[in-house]
This record gives sequence, structure tokens and C-alpha cells, in this order.
Amino acid sequence: METGQTGDHHPTPHGTRRKGLIARFRANFLTGLVVIAPVGLTFWLIWKVTGWIDSWVLPFIPQRYQPATLVRDLFCDAPLAGQTPADLPYWCGDGVLDLRGIGVVIFLVFTVVVGWIAKGILGRSLIAWGESMVDRMPIVRSIYSGVKQVAETVFNQSEAKFDKACMIEYPRPGIWAIGFVSTSAKGEILMRLPEDDVLTVFLPTTPNPTSGFLLYVPRRDVIYLDMSVEDAAKLIISAGLVYPAPKPPRTGLSGPTGPSRPEA
Repeated sequence: METGQTGDHHPTPHGTRRKGLIARFRANFLTGLVVIAPVGLTFWLIWKVTGWIDSWVLPFIPQRYQPATLVRDLFCDAPLAGQTPADLPYWCGDGVLDLRGIGVVIFLVFTVVVGWIAKGILGRSLIAWGESMVDRMPIVRSIYSGVKQVAETVFNQSEAKFDKACMIEYPRPGIWAIGFVSTSAKGEILMRLPEDDVLTVFLPTTPNPTSGFLLYVPRRDVIYLDMSVEDAAKLIISAGLVYPAPKPPRTGLSGPTGPSRPEA
């Protein structure tokens, strides 16, 4: 009889162990990547933004007062007769004196000083005089007005902000979208609407929540959410992949909170 009969091939213990090692290696690598990627990208972004601000701010500073020049004058010896900069200690080299972040500090200090001056009578007078000069320039006037409106909207220090996260039926009944309640409709908008109680709802797009639609929705059609505005923004940016931690539902809600929904 032949001893080399063929049959079903079963994986050997050695092959199973090898696959197990590869699977664990892959799982550990992916886990480490999930931990390292956000930290690395955050530091990389900060490094790039800091360098960009430095490259924009430092050219306005005279060469004599550049941070690298001041540090070299204070802590480095000048070359003696017959010496070159290469003969000096290594820490006096140009590479070490790339003091990234000094421009950011200068920009912050300058901005705070300008803001402090702008709050005074003299500062307001200078701003009014400057804007009157800009208003006489046709093209510059349009650019300045647009940039000023954007800056006032983004950096407004007032208490105006989104009130709550909500859900509304959009783009048709039966399909729900997450939005942010800003204010109640008022003025001419409210007068022209057939409803008496209307909310202003901003409906952001995914994954860029800075663009979206401004909707006027009857209060009865708005369902308020228990999650914060920040958690709702994370949900929108992640395209529904990052859900906030569940919170205990509030009880006794009525009126402006919208209709209740049974738990799924």
C-alpha cells in the first residue's frame, strides 16, 4: 500500500502560530497608529502654523533686533582674528538659532497692544479716520468691508452663539438632519412668515460645518438634543462616525423642546 496518500490539508501548529503572530502584529500596529497619528498631526500642524506666522512677522523686524541676532550677540563670542564663524561653539550656528515661535509671541503681544489702544478714545478716533479714508477708495473699500464683516463674525466677543443642537426634517419629511439653533426669528422675517413662533436654525454640511444653510423653522418642528453643540459638531465633522457619550434623557420636557421620541 502507498503511504503517501493525499487528503485534506490541515494547518500545522507552526502555521497557525505564525498567522497568530502576524495578526497580533497588525492589530498592535493599527492601535499604535490610532494613538500616534492624532498626536503627530497635531504637533506637525502647530509646527507649520508657527513657522508660517514667524515667516510673516519677523521680516517686519529690523535685522539688528532679530531674535537670532540678539541671541548671538548676547551669548556667542564674536570671531577673533583669523577665526571664522565655523570655529565658534556649535550652539552659535544658524541652525540652532532658528528660534521658531518668537514671531508668534511678537504677534500676540502686538495684537493685544493694538486691541488695548483701539478701546480708548484715541484709538477709536484713529480707526474712524482710517475707515473714512478707506471709504474713498472704490476697490479697497469693498475688500475692507468684506474682510471686516468676516472678522467681526468669527472673532465677535459678544455672548451671541449657538443655543442648542437640534434635529429637523430636511430635505423632506421623514429624513432628519442635525442643526444648531441660533436665535428666534424677528423683525421683517417674522412679519413675512405665516407662523408666529419661528426659530433660526443653521444646518451645517458634512464634513465642513463652516458652510451650510440658514433655515427658518417653526418651533414645533424642532427637536432639541441633550448633546452639547460641541458634541454635535464632532458628529457632523466625522460624518456620523464619532458619537458622543449617551446622557440620561431629560424628563418633563415640553413646549420649546419639541416632540419627544421613544427610545430605540
